[in-house]
Order: sequence, then structure tokens, then C-alpha cells
Amino acid sequence: MTALPRPEIVSETFGDPADPAILLIMGAMASMLWWPEAFCRQLAGHGRFVVRYDNRDTGQSTKYRPGTPPYAFEDMVDDAIRVLDDHNIARAHVVGMSMGGMIAQIVALKYPTRVRALTVISRSPLGVDTSGLPGTSQAYKEHSAEGADVDWSDRDQVLRYMVKDARALASSRHSFDKERARAAIEEDYDRSGGLASATNHFLLKGGPERRIKDLAVPLLVIHGVADPIFPIEHGEALADAVPGARLLRIEGGGHELHRNDWPQIIEAIAAHR
Repeated sequence: MTALPRPEIVSETFGDPADPAILLIMGAMASMLWWPEAFCRQLAGHGRFVVRYDNRDTGQSTKYRPGTPPYAFEDMVDDAIRVLDDHNIARAHVVGMSMGGMIAQIVALKYPTRVRALTVISRSPLGVDTSGLPGTSQAYKEHSAEGADVDWSDRDQVLRYMVKDARALASSRHSFDKERARAAIEEDYDRSGGLASATNHFLLKGGPERRIKDLAVPLLVIHGVADPIFPIEHGEALADAVPGARLLRIEGGGHELHRNDWPQIIEAIAAHR
């Protein structure tokens, strides 16, 4: 089998390269823009060198034909290390959200010498039996099923669905700003040239079995109490799996980084080491 050419992974940095590095990894179908620039700058203001990047098939990174991804989940793990290499970063505090939280866990286990601390946001633990934990809410399951009928080449149809998705994932404590959400989704769609290729993330094959219990670096878990995809019990299970781990519960938090919750999230990430 012919090896794929190395994909171009587009990244952006904030802060002083001499400061301790933080690598931000976002979730499925989401480009680096879902780590908002203002969020990154505030985090860098705590004396951190912050790196965000577009996962393959998102943003301005390499994209592949929708429906036939020629890569596996493990390749996305290796992409994170390539981003560190691109910026001459020997070790970083790795922060991942949602699918990015799974990538981050694997990065820390596969490349322990490259990770000095790990933060996982809104994700279930790796290698832990979660079959007895609450699953995705019925309301979100029904919404997610509607995605099968979306024509991902139709900008208006995609934007309508993605705004509904943002609402379904939103905090139960803070008001949902529909116009802000739509503007963010429009920016991501237009910068990416569409989101069709990003649906490849849901078709990826996994890699070797790994267990978060084997983690050798400090762990911070940040989890919304009202997360409709991974209920708070998943965050609790993740924190319980690693001795000394800290769990930050975001009251009313959904599966998102709500602007009103940034202060406590940023403070916790900056303080974790």
C-alpha cells in the first residue's frame, strides 16, 4: 500500500514561544476556530504559549473525499505531535475537547515524553468500562439523526442544521446567542470551504487499546454538568480513573465552551501543571 503524503496541518500561535506551551485540540468536524481567538489570547495572557490547529478534514488543513477517509484515528493523534514539531515544542500541556479529548488522551499515552500535563474537556475516559453510565440524551440522539438527511454541499441547509446543533449542545444556565452561534458557524464554513469532508471524522477506525489508568502526567478534567452527549458521570469516571486528577464541574455547562464560563476554564487550565 502506498503511504499517504503527509497532510498539511494549519496552526496558529498566541503568546511568547519562551513560555510553557499549551496545545489545543478540538473535536469532530470542528476547526481551530472553535477555540476562539479571544479565548486563546486570554489563556496566553497567563504566561502560556498557546497553539491551536485545524484537524485534517477541517479548516484549511488537508481534506479528503467525503465518505472515504484514507486515514485512521491514530493518524490524527500523530498530527498533534507533528504540530508540536512544527513549532519546535519539546513538551506541552495538551488540552482536548470532545473528540479532541480522546485524541489528547491517546497523545499523552502514546507519546508520554512530549506531554507535561493533560486536560480533557467533555469526553469519556479511555479504556474504562462506561456501559453502566448514562448515555447521550434522547433529545440529542434525535437531533443527531437528522444529520443523515443534511446535504452537506448546501450551505444554507448546513448552517441551519449546525445552528440547531449548537443550540442542542448549549448551556442550560446561560442564554443561547443564536446570532453569535450562526456567525461563528458561517465563519468556519466559509474558511473551510464547506464542512462535507469533516463528516469523515465519524467514519474513522480506532487504534490499539489504551487505558487512561496508565497516564503518567497530571490530569485535569473539565466537564459540563448538563452535557447532553457525555453526561457528567463520564467526567467523574475519567477523574476517578487517575490518582490525583482534578475535576472541574461547570454548573449548567453543556457540550461547549460558553463565553460566560471562560474565566474559570481558562484559570483552571493555566494553573494546571
